[in-house]
Amino acid sequence: MTARRNFIKSTGIAIAGLAASRYSNLFALPFQFSPPDYTSLRPEISKRNFNSMAVEETILRVKKEISYPELAWLFENCFPNTLDTTVTYTELDGKPDTFVITGDIHAMWLRDSSAQVWPYLPLTKQDLPLRNLIAGVINRQVKCILLDPYANAFLDGDEISEWKSDITDMKPGIHERKWEIDSLCYPIRLAYGYWKTTGDTSVFDSKWSDAMELVYTTFRVQQRKENAGPYSFKRVTSWFTDNVPCNGMGNPMRPVGLICSTFRPSDDATMFPFLIPSNYFAVKSLRQLSEICENVTGNKALASKSRRLADEVEQALKQFAVYEHLNYGNILAYEVDGFGNRLMMDDSNVPSLLSLPYLDCIDKNDAIYQNTRKFLLSNDHSWFFKGKAASGIGSPHTLPDKIWPMTIIMQALTSSNPVEIKECLRMLKTTPAGKGFMHESFNKDRPEDYTRSWFAWANTLFGELIIKVHTEDPELLKIVDWQ
Repeated sequence: MTARRNFIKSTGIAIAGLAASRYSNLFALPFQFSPPDYTSLRPEISKRNFNSMAVEETILRVKKEISYPELAWLFENCFPNTLDTTVTYTELDGKPDTFVITGDIHAMWLRDSSAQVWPYLPLTKQDLPLRNLIAGVINRQVKCILLDPYANAFLDGDEISEWKSDITDMKPGIHERKWEIDSLCYPIRLAYGYWKTTGDTSVFDSKWSDAMELVYTTFRVQQRKENAGPYSFKRVTSWFTDNVPCNGMGNPMRPVGLICSTFRPSDDATMFPFLIPSNYFAVKSLRQLSEICENVTGNKALASKSRRLADEVEQALKQFAVYEHLNYGNILAYEVDGFGNRLMMDDSNVPSLLSLPYLDCIDKNDAIYQNTRKFLLSNDHSWFFKGKAASGIGSPHTLPDKIWPMTIIMQALTSSNPVEIKECLRMLKTTPAGKGFMHESFNKDRPEDYTRSWFAWANTLFGELIIKVHTEDPELLKIVDWQ
């Protein structure tokens, strides 16, 4: 914190309201790093937050099939990082309860917590404690949604947030109250995946049903057909993307059936209120919700109205999400406003346009998606950076010239081209700067200039990629010469 203050003072930059934890290393100066010795960087067994035999067996099985030592080392460090360092499992009122921090920020995001445990779902079939841990995440997320469906991040109890001065309806237990569509989609995705994997329906109790009614109502309200709704957000800060225009309500929009998202998954404010990838995610999530209601909870009314809302949003996407690009043909916009204005870019966090096939929101062979992908991974995209170390998509959240490993991972996860996947793996093995873990972002020319040394979602997602490659094209992991 002191070093950051000194940097700000020496450069004359005044940044009000920044959380030191969130922006750790954002202004870090480059440093030289030595080649790793491939010693495991995991905590000692006794100091790990949670131990899973299925995860340990997977690490041993997959690691021995990876010929390049640095890649194997990264997998061993990264895949279990969520369990090793970020989860707290208890039982409350006889039910599993799991709090999951993101890493260097001691708060639980609905998005991150879902994504962090997602790659462990296939292992729950042979590991009951792991299954209970994920059930605990679902149960905790229900409590969070019932506390406030507009909040994106929560604290473990009735603590008071460092963002208590935000001009919005802050309550004890809320870390940050940034309305993001995906915050309500991810808990549905996790619950649906848990049900389909384990067959366990115990998480779908009356509180879960109450939370899902609130999800549906919030989506409906944020279509803003009749008025702007109850949500607004302002923060005293000079960090532009942490504030919301038009007195905290967001820029004007025309009601067309899409759902407004005041913030992006990066926690940056949207420019135009209709965030396209998040609306695609909402369509998928509403259909999953409908299926659960039809087959498990018996709430036919919620099932029916969720399907209708999904159909309405999907129709609006067909009408307002696609625009013709001069060089790439019909592609998806990132944000629109219903008036014909649009923002042609992508951001690093998921859901993104690049990630839509990963979330099962669109077929990866779809012509419009393929056109969009070509644009996003080109020099015609303002947030695509290519440097000496790597190429990939960055984010306004971390400023120009910073690439997010998450976007390189997502590029590989949504690719069918082994040459492209190999190149993504090559970049991912070299850009952690010898630290043994993925970062939030790194400089395109100097990987040692990075943000967030402890970002568990990126670590676990990297492990998910390695397991996918191991399953579908294991020969890629047996390459010795990665130069």
